[in-house]
Amino acid sequence: MRATVWHGKRDVRVETVPDPVIQEPNDAIIRVTSSGLCGSDLHLYEVLTPFMTPGDILGHEPMGVVEEVGPAIDNLKPGDRVVVPFQIACGNCFMCTTGLPTQCETTQVTEHGMGAALFGYTKLYGAVPGAQAEYLRVPQAQFGPVKVPQGPPDDRFVYLSDVLPTAWQAVRYAEAGPGTTLAVLGLGPIGRMACRVARQLGAEQVIGVDLVPERLRGAREDGVTVFDLTAFDSQDGLLDAVRQETGGRGPDAVVDAVGAEAHGSRVEQVAQAGAGLLPREWAARLMQHAGVDRLAALRTAIEMVRRGGTISISGVYGGMSDPLPMLTLFDKQIQLRMGQANVRRWSDEILPLLTDDADPLGVESFASHHLPLEQAPAAYEMFQKKQDGATKVVLRP
Repeated sequence: MRATVWHGKRDVRVETVPDPVIQEPNDAIIRVTSSGLCGSDLHLYEVLTPFMTPGDILGHEPMGVVEEVGPAIDNLKPGDRVVVPFQIACGNCFMCTTGLPTQCETTQVTEHGMGAALFGYTKLYGAVPGAQAEYLRVPQAQFGPVKVPQGPPDDRFVYLSDVLPTAWQAVRYAEAGPGTTLAVLGLGPIGRMACRVARQLGAEQVIGVDLVPERLRGAREDGVTVFDLTAFDSQDGLLDAVRQETGGRGPDAVVDAVGAEAHGSRVEQVAQAGAGLLPREWAARLMQHAGVDRLAALRTAIEMVRRGGTISISGVYGGMSDPLPMLTLFDKQIQLRMGQANVRRWSDEILPLLTDDADPLGVESFASHHLPLEQAPAAYEMFQKKQDGATKVVLRP
């Protein structure tokens, strides 16, 4: 089969690799029909390269059609149309039954002290072959795949693999319901969808912050009050503008949908780049014990949120020595919630919105680009450099 394969920093290629096969009784083989390109994939393209191995197959946002199932699978059959969550979980352990499949005790990558295995996402999460490919082996298929109706286009459902539950969890963790004000930092796919989810769940006011014109324009069209980061000379200017929009107090909650690669934080950016120049094993050890993130977005969230408010972090961070303003966090009584999205915890809440003919979350028009799988290398470069108005890319094998 053809698959998107990692070879080094900013070096991905589409190559012919062996077809996946059933290895365990609870496996399934999926013929992939759509697979998203995620902002988290760009971390592998740039920042987290020390944890990658040449030959790794990328991708974790797939949907497709069941081709084959193992002998222990009785909930799926060939021909079923499914969305596959990005995490691999059993559905039966303590963590899964308490709504935390990202911490699944069956698939935890204990060798590295990490949570549940993920498709296409570094050796820290099991180095499981990913979904930007023609076919995908799905372990723990008795729980993971979500069956969806035949008929509607893939874009109606594919975001249930990651984008939608990540945005949904971010808003739920922020407790952004009726009468609340939510600010979202970063209007990439997760941030923009979080704005839509917050409006769907009744937030009174949604504010979005970014610096990419296409993202700002799209969020504005969604009814979000947007602020262009480049219009301010300093963080204080942005904070003052947001406070003016929120009665001088600040928003009730802030979603950090940016994560490790925030603009700014020049010292941390240099440290990340420097680690990337070391041999992979040295760099991996350094990042696991002394890594730092670019924390501009998180620091902005801490300053922006009202006293007693909540910060919900959906952007991926990977540092182990990040300096945080603990005095401010403590003094303002800020609540922090974060983590990988627990897809199956939220999928039943989200699915009715995807089968609604009105398409209330606007998923059918969410992608800016649909490209053949063979163009994956160009898609990565375009998405990373924010070229050609790329805000969300879906690959089609």
